[in-house]
Amino acid sequence: AEYGADELRNVELIHLHTEGSAPYADSKYINSFKVNNLFVGSNLRAAVQEGRAGYIPVFLSEVPLLFQRNILPLDVVLINVSPPDKHGYCSLGTSVDVAITAVECTKKVIAQSNPQMPRTHGDGLIHVSCIDSIVEVDEPLPVLERQQPNQVESQIGKFITTLIPDGATLQMGIGNIPNAILRELTDHKRLGIHTELFSDGVIDLFERGIITNEEKKLYKNLMVVGFVMGTKRLYDFIDDNPMVEFLRIENINDPHIVRQNPKVVAINSAIEVDLTGQVAADSIGSKVYSGVGGQMDFMRGAALSEGGKPIIALPSTTSKGLSRIVSFLKPGAGVVTTRAHVHYVVTEYGVAYLYGKNLHQRAKELIRIAHPMHQEELSKAVMNSQFLSLW
Repeated sequence: AEYGADELRNVELIHLHTEGSAPYADSKYINSFKVNNLFVGSNLRAAVQEGRAGYIPVFLSEVPLLFQRNILPLDVVLINVSPPDKHGYCSLGTSVDVAITAVECTKKVIAQSNPQMPRTHGDGLIHVSCIDSIVEVDEPLPVLERQQPNQVESQIGKFITTLIPDGATLQMGIGNIPNAILRELTDHKRLGIHTELFSDGVIDLFERGIITNEEKKLYKNLMVVGFVMGTKRLYDFIDDNPMVEFLRIENINDPHIVRQNPKVVAINSAIEVDLTGQVAADSIGSKVYSGVGGQMDFMRGAALSEGGKPIIALPSTTSKGLSRIVSFLKPGAGVVTTRAHVHYVVTEYGVAYLYGKNLHQRAKELIRIAHPMHQEELSKAVMNSQFLSLW
């Protein structure tokens, strides 16, 4: 950002989640760069909150439409690729997702070619003739170390594991709760992967023959994904691995595609869930924390899948002991998943099944899985609420 920034004015930068520092969002470059986030990472939260960067709420499956319909017109696309093979093709490697559509919709492509980028199979191959400029580097990819789940996360993982049948097709993200779930699946059989993102946790299950993808109707016998983040072990695993297909995000996340596989179990996180089942997942009150992402894409796809289960998972309290099952969402909080889309909510205290239940029944279910120290307060909120206390 520092080199040549003074020569640039009003350059709009559009991106999904990024790792590392984000110097281009520094206040000293406010006249040079206008940052627009499709998903907000920890490196941009302060800039968004302070008004130095923007946030676009959008389903991940629909991001390509923003490029294709010229709603977000692209002049230059910056991508990371593997070096060209003997046929002249580079690979988008770890991140095909929306990048391939961006390449197709832009006026100019600038690629950073890195021999440490894995060459992956699927939709992410780009011929050098489609690249305007190549910058050669040789540097390690960002690494996301696998953390050990704590007791709360482990208990959530155990509850969710009981909801996953043999032969299920799994969607889950990265983090300690997905790690806890994957650790508990060692006695399962014939599992499949169709997910926007995965990390190191799937490797052990694949190598032990637990993930086989044999019961999937679409992409049978293959793991399909949009992008990955993890350690070098993961990057080595996906390198030239024909069992892993990296696909466009509009295919990976399309609910009508997701639903065609049987027993899709979609596991997503939340910041808060209110007593009617509304899910706040991208903001803490008015403070943007992350993004809409693919949560709704997969929650809907799993609900429509034969034998599918859409699951929201969250610890019952924050690190400060505040309840994450709440009578009302914080003022300004955005609802990512509506109460009509929620089926299962899981905390370390159990599983609440909300589908087909009225508002009062939902409140009772959610209070049951709230932290015991908050259950009385939540029950009083129900008694004081006319529309929750009718039954």
